[in-house]
Amino acid sequence: MQFDPIPEDRVWALPPIILHPFADPDGPDQLVESSRAHLMLEGLLPNGELTADELQRRFLAGRYTEIRMLFYVGKDLERWIEQCLELVERDEILRQSGVSAGSFMTMLIEHAPKSVRDKLSRWGVADYRSIFRRALGLNSAFAECPAFESLTPAFIRYYYRYADHLYTCRLQTEDNAPLPPAQFPFELFASGEYSRILERQWEES
Repeated sequence: MQFDPIPEDRVWALPPIILHPFADPDGPDQLVESSRAHLMLEGLLPNGELTADELQRRFLAGRYTEIRMLFYVGKDLERWIEQCLELVERDEILRQSGVSAGSFMTMLIEHAPKSVRDKLSRWGVADYRSIFRRALGLNSAFAECPAFESLTPAFIRYYYRYADHLYTCRLQTEDNAPLPPAQFPFELFASGEYSRILERQWEES
């Protein structure tokens, strides 16, 4: 399908991405235990008196925590994409240019603004592309975060491979007009950080 090119003399400021904290007090401990259990299963650490079944349970519990964390990151990204699509619906030029959800996903993952990349780096996020890709992939398959019991051990163990393929399949299901990154700027905030910005704006108005 043929679409009109995006004019080079226009800039569309996109809404900011707001990432909410993942509230799971046991999460960090489970991730550490999962890593240790994986090393024990591989014979790289002594397993003490833990059985293979117990090590497997700890390993999968940590992997499931990762799934939950990614799923809720994906929820925030999906909300941002929906807001961007609302902008498209109100703009005749963007509608005629074939801009879709995939357009925004691709720009976010492959061409995020430097300010966004720098902030993620300050937060200690080294490979944000994989995180965002897998978060969106999981959200393409699950409307709600799946319960541990509803997933097979194989899926939990290798969820990142499934999530990567889900993301790729999602992009391939629709036409995705490429977006010139410089013409679609956006920012990224933690929810608490964004709330403080709004409070300052309200005080100054």
